Amino acid sequence: MDSKLKITVLYESWGDEEEQVAPEPEKKKRGVKKRRKKREKHDREEIFEALEKLGHEPSYMMLDGEDKSLLALARQETDLFFNLVESYAGDDTMEMHVAAFLDLLGRPYTGAGPQGLYLAQDKSLAKKLFQFYNIRTPYFATCYQGKLDHSQEISFPLIVKPESEDGSLGIDQGSVVGSVKELMERIHYVQEEFKSPALIEEYIEGREIYAGILGNQNPEVLPLVELDLSKLPEGMPKVAGMEVKWEKDSEAYKLTKSAPVEDLDEDTQELLSSTALTTYRILKLRDYGRIDMRLTDKGKVYVIEANPNPWLSSNSEFFMAAKKSGRSYADMIAEIIECARTDRRKRDKLHINS
Repeated sequence: MDSKLKITVLYESWGDEEEQVAPEPEKKKRGVKKRRKKREKHDREEIFEALEKLGHEPSYMMLDGEDKSLLALARQETDLFFNLVESYAGDDTMEMHVAAFLDLLGRPYTGAGPQGLYLAQDKSLAKKLFQFYNIRTPYFATCYQGKLDHSQEISFPLIVKPESEDGSLGIDQGSVVGSVKELMERIHYVQEEFKSPALIEEYIEGREIYAGILGNQNPEVLPLVELDLSKLPEGMPKVAGMEVKWEKDSEAYKLTKSAPVEDLDEDTQELLSSTALTTYRILKLRDYGRIDMRLTDKGKVYVIEANPNPWLSSNSEFFMAAKKSGRSYADMIAEIIECARTDRRKRDKLHINS
């Protein structure tokens, strides 16, 4: 790797969201001691600091949904974009178009390309691919405005969620339904709230296992991490919904935690890792990604979904796995950058080994 690169940390902001990152730290003034409540850093700030530590020249760029920010993106002089964009103008389905725009410009960037972002986001399409490649995934149906697009034999309990959202958006304790009445109410909620088809899946009882993957030509499955849902209140569905993932004041958030898995036998670990790796390749993910799975008490592995460009905070499951593998935070960021800078033709020709 070159000793010093200009790297632009690219992210989006829209509506009422915070529009500016925190200013770069100022030097402490002598004789001034003021205690402040520690603010939790954005992952982009941690990435920025890691880039500085690695000897690069980082900068920020924000897409705000206006044409002028796209023009500024096209004019940005940089060696590489560290792409953290997850939506555009508040629309999550536009995430892949930002990557496609960068491709049109011929600008290198980290993470999945538009194909991988599209395949991972369209969960029903991804599940059809899983079935084609004999990857076990919950049986499902999709429904939108009274039209049943795809249906399999499924039975209660079921989980209902938006077809094209991520980050647990649209998933909470009301997502798991046990009757036709609850099912119809939840389908209506998803369609009205997210303007999206409802993905209806059989609910799989089991352990929530995450596999972080790093690399392209020879991707490495990082140590497996489990989100322990066993301590959730009795009667509350064991799902990683908004309460568990993001609502820090909720009881569900406080009763759950993620940690590297230590109690799985070698065969089960191999099954989880190989399933995750095949999924990563099928969906054309690259540089880094995370595959979310369920492990039943009978040892069956179900792929729930794939996450291209997962959250990279120092509190994230992805870094938890990277740290377990012996990497520092800066090591992880350096490896992602190196992956992104490989020959473009090689990146575009990644395929599933037959």
